[in-house]
Amino acid sequence: MAPQAELQVEEIIYRSKLPDIYIPKHLPLHSYCFENLSSVASGPCLINGTTGRVYTYAEVEITARRVASGLNKLRIQQGQVIMLLLPNTPEFVLLFLGASFLGAIATTANPFFTPAEVSKQAKASNARLIITQAIYVDKVKEIAQNSDVKVMCIDSAPEGCLHFSELTQADENDIPQVKITPDDIVALPLSSGTTGLPKGVMLTHKGLITSVAQQVDGENPNLYFYTEDVILCTLPMFHVYALNSIMLCGLRAGAAILIMHKFEIGLLLELMQKYKVTIVPIVPPIVLAIAKSSETSKYDLSSVRILKSGAGPLGKELQDAVRDKFPCAKLGQGYGMTEAGPVLAMCLGFAKEPFETKSAACGTVVRNAEMKIVDPDTASSLPRNQGGEICIRGDQIMKVYLNYPGATARTIDKDCWLHTGDIGYIDNDDQLFIVDRLKELIKYKGFQVAPAELEAMLVAHSDITDAAVVGMNDVAAGKVPVAFVVKSDKSEICEDEIKLYISKQVVFYKRISRVFFIEAIPKAPSEKILRKELRAKLANKTH
Repeated sequence: MAPQAELQVEEIIYRSKLPDIYIPKHLPLHSYCFENLSSVASGPCLINGTTGRVYTYAEVEITARRVASGLNKLRIQQGQVIMLLLPNTPEFVLLFLGASFLGAIATTANPFFTPAEVSKQAKASNARLIITQAIYVDKVKEIAQNSDVKVMCIDSAPEGCLHFSELTQADENDIPQVKITPDDIVALPLSSGTTGLPKGVMLTHKGLITSVAQQVDGENPNLYFYTEDVILCTLPMFHVYALNSIMLCGLRAGAAILIMHKFEIGLLLELMQKYKVTIVPIVPPIVLAIAKSSETSKYDLSSVRILKSGAGPLGKELQDAVRDKFPCAKLGQGYGMTEAGPVLAMCLGFAKEPFETKSAACGTVVRNAEMKIVDPDTASSLPRNQGGEICIRGDQIMKVYLNYPGATARTIDKDCWLHTGDIGYIDNDDQLFIVDRLKELIKYKGFQVAPAELEAMLVAHSDITDAAVVGMNDVAAGKVPVAFVVKSDKSEICEDEIKLYISKQVVFYKRISRVFFIEAIPKAPSEKILRKELRAKLANKTH
């Protein structure tokens, strides 16, 4: 008897209702950002919210080329990595673009990282130059002493450090001729994916150009970012949300980017009024701060026409509260993931402004991409209104994880679908809803916290035999990490000792908020931690 032919099940694939657009993926990222330079050369590009200094587009472009030339003089070559250990500053933008001109790669790091965290990222990425501020030099001294990695400061340069002026004083015409291909890496941010330890995400010129175009390119040539816009940048540029959806999108549109060194509600409101900010990209904790602030009535915020929220869900009550503060503005939500470039869905409509999403929705799939919802057990694609894992396919997704081929294979399948680890569904109006997570990551104010990283530190302690970390709801942060710990025999270690032990090794948002002692960590036969059971225990302990 002949074997039965395998049934071919047709995939259910969702696409944007907006037509696909032409995307110049053959260009290097910097050329794409400055493609319309002649029409915006004298316009404001970067505004330093601390000093008031305004950089024109012509000034930014020529300074970025000088930075590229200066990097070359420091023997940074095409394909090599520089680390930007910086808060929000104009120099961050100039360095990122300068690296792109040279065909080099920028790995972006949180300046609040501990020395151990900085060292891990520098070693994993093989960074040849670390650019930072004087107050953070102590974090990288050991790296410089034990390797040939150079350290540069953008402000005062302590002994043994280079100064940023060495780059900007170079001749912009001395950039070596390099051939940059669309698949060359230009950015290397960190992400923990759906599970595991933080990994470098290799984002290409083609991928970032595609992602930016999906958000802002259109017939005008921009869909709803205009040269007259002033875009607030209070979100950290080392995070892919601000790097892509503020910095790169703003540059492509020819808009002014108002750079805030750090978030302070009073200063934010003052700058929004002073510079007549029109677009405000934010995250739920900032939305909460604005909604709760009694200061908003003292400022004229009528210039704001778009509020963009991402990096976490925004509930209806919070949406309503912030709309009351900005009655003239449209509020849109989006959904992203570093590995996806990062934007998967957003409120991109036919009109010149974003459409208002339904409560708890995060827009529709971006243009020039495909999305499907798959059953986590059978991998079959699901119809509308049925929840499953969200998958995305398109040129915007990452190339691979740096040095983690196994994790890459688990994240991007043989048909080039990126599996997000998020559970959601698409309704009859094509809007996407996130309802749960397959992934283990904890989101603290949009920052990723990988339980595995904290668990490895905990079990390394001589007084701890086993441990597991899960997220606990927090009004201000969204989620905070809490630990379930099994003590070693006769150990008298206490909660405060464990919290202090972890706090010395990690950045503030990874610190353990609570410790619960337990006799055994619940695990499956495969030894996988049963986090659902721990979350149930946590719910009982906190109610």
